[in-house]
Amino acid sequence: MRATDLSELAAFDAVARHRSFRKAAEERGVTASAISHAVSNLEERVGLRLLNRTTRSVSLTDAGTMLQAQLTPAFGEIGSALDALNRFRDTPFGKVRINVPNSIAPFILGRVMGPLIRNNPNLQLEISATDRLVDIVEEGFDAGIRLGESLREGMVAVKVKPRLRFAVVGAPDYFRERTIPQTPHELKDHVCVQNMYPSGVRYAWEFERRGEAVAFHPTGPVALDDQELMVQVALSGVALAYVWENRAQREIIDGRLIRCLDEWCPPEDWFYLYYPSRRNISAGLRAVIEAMRV
Repeated sequence: MRATDLSELAAFDAVARHRSFRKAAEERGVTASAISHAVSNLEERVGLRLLNRTTRSVSLTDAGTMLQAQLTPAFGEIGSALDALNRFRDTPFGKVRINVPNSIAPFILGRVMGPLIRNNPNLQLEISATDRLVDIVEEGFDAGIRLGESLREGMVAVKVKPRLRFAVVGAPDYFRERTIPQTPHELKDHVCVQNMYPSGVRYAWEFERRGEAVAFHPTGPVALDDQELMVQVALSGVALAYVWENRAQREIIDGRLIRCLDEWCPPEDWFYLYYPSRRNISAGLRAVIEAMRV
């Protein structure tokens, strides 16, 4: 097989996974026009249309679906073979792509990136911080970070530090005419920000004390999927917010926010760095794991 043949197949595989020429180009480190040219050459060479293209979407033809199904395990084997070479290299080298929820990225990765880069000059970290639920295999990541409860089967999971917890916060102005809630049940008498995922699905404020668990579903006038905005709403004095303790710590210390229900907010379950079990661990990913693990 010629090198150009393999390059064209890799370009098609990237477009098929992302359903986007732009995202495929970003993954491959080339221009979108180069990806389009490679796919067109492949289609011309095999004499079949593999992708349906419109100005707004990309989809697979039946032939394209069959080809991608064959390519996925093949490229997986090639990747594993290349990863296996890292056994012969002591120094971490090359790119490591990690997906992490945006809301926790500064607290989980902030303290480790500097030492990692400083101690491993040949390592290239590529961090994608998004609260969108991501399939790390389909989107070409080496590893991801999630709570243990949301991990897929077939993944190797390594517990990472620190352990985080939530905090309910409100501004002094908010409490001038309201009492500070002493139990989660009293939140029904307060204005509370609704927390939601990027998909739009709301999630409950969860509390637990001495074996009693309470899930509170806010019905406040604003729903947000961004912790920065939640803190800003709380600072404005119009509502309470339920955010990561680390995110509001500075404002709590400064007295700009008052913390409520502290004893009802135990540490969350551990976060895990996870990766496909079939992969050989590269020296780069191994360095990341060792820097983060508990």
